[in-house]
Amino acid sequence: MIPTRADCLALDVADPLAFARDRFTLPEGIIYLDGNSLGPLPKATAERLRRTVEQEWGQGLIRSWNEADWINAPARLGAKIARLIGARRHEVIAADSTSVNLYKLAAAAAALRPERSVILTEPGNFPTDLYVLQGLAEQSGHKLRARTVPRDALMDALDSEVAVLVLTHVHYKSGAVHDMAALTARAHEVGALTVWDLSHSTGALPVELNAANADFAVGCGYKYLNGGPGAPAFLYVAERWAEAARSPLSGWMGHAAPFKFVDDYRPARGVARMLCGTPSILAMAALEAGLATFDGVDMAQVRAKSVALSELFIALVEARLPGVFELVSPRDAAERGSQVSLAHPHGYAIMSALIETGVIGDFRAPDILRFGFTPLYTRYVDVFDAVERLCAVMADRRFEHPRYAERATVT
Repeated sequence: MIPTRADCLALDVADPLAFARDRFTLPEGIIYLDGNSLGPLPKATAERLRRTVEQEWGQGLIRSWNEADWINAPARLGAKIARLIGARRHEVIAADSTSVNLYKLAAAAAALRPERSVILTEPGNFPTDLYVLQGLAEQSGHKLRARTVPRDALMDALDSEVAVLVLTHVHYKSGAVHDMAALTARAHEVGALTVWDLSHSTGALPVELNAANADFAVGCGYKYLNGGPGAPAFLYVAERWAEAARSPLSGWMGHAAPFKFVDDYRPARGVARMLCGTPSILAMAALEAGLATFDGVDMAQVRAKSVALSELFIALVEARLPGVFELVSPRDAAERGSQVSLAHPHGYAIMSALIETGVIGDFRAPDILRFGFTPLYTRYVDVFDAVERLCAVMADRRFEHPRYAERATVT
């Protein structure tokens, strides 16, 4: 039996994560299903930034590097992220962007396997990951080469030539989840190392880097972590590699003693050596407020609600709009992240029309409508109402109006 709106309201009343919704600023009348692209504004962020700007910067001036502990922000935030990804506090640091961190870790991992030449990934991985790996191969004088094989062939493709396996844990377009533990174990069997991109999983489902024996990982601060547009990213270096891995970007903040101002580089101990330039303190402050939205939150409950929301969405779409959309995401919830992707030849126009009704998802070329279900603030009734509005868009075929096909720069 297909759930009714009353059923969804009852689920919201019983929701153990309902308290977290009050931590966000959510515009009236908007159903926001795009937290997998940009998290909404936490209510605490404006005050946190105001204090950083007016008090710490305005009054403390340069003294705040010490007095407000600006200098330790990357490590402090990294420790908070660590519990969300199954890592030790000292294995994670907040810094730079996901792309920069991926470059640093892929280069460091490849350098630990100098006799090998292949960086293995999959076609259709997030573009920045592919571009970074292609650039790294070029910069090596093609000593390294980026090789892509379909996801179902990855296990067999791991051989003695592979230096590093680089994969996104939850695929950005389909939401399909890789078996991190199994692929990492296979990589280690053949002597390769792993770098995992956690951008579409951190904060949305439990991640267990230590349990999976992962070597390195990167992740994004502005999606499920709610750190704001362009928020700092993070990186993870397993403790066993902390003193062996070397960043190719040997900036002053990664020096063992940056304020001795010596000419020769000496890497800091542990993950701190992966720092490069001066951290953006205003951006770090916003990310810290975003991370506070996870205070008191059980990631097992997050995962359970994520599955329930996405299962509800799929059931409603297939019942109300049979045969209209193709389900691109895995049907098995255990193999799916916190999003559902649907395909339709008029995907962009449909999403544009849907957004105009107040349901915000996004589009990925060539034909994918993405709907993100963020358990901290998405309600069951939001899912029901979103499908109602999608049905209305399809019923009157308003998406066929030419204005909905006009592509914006950001989709």
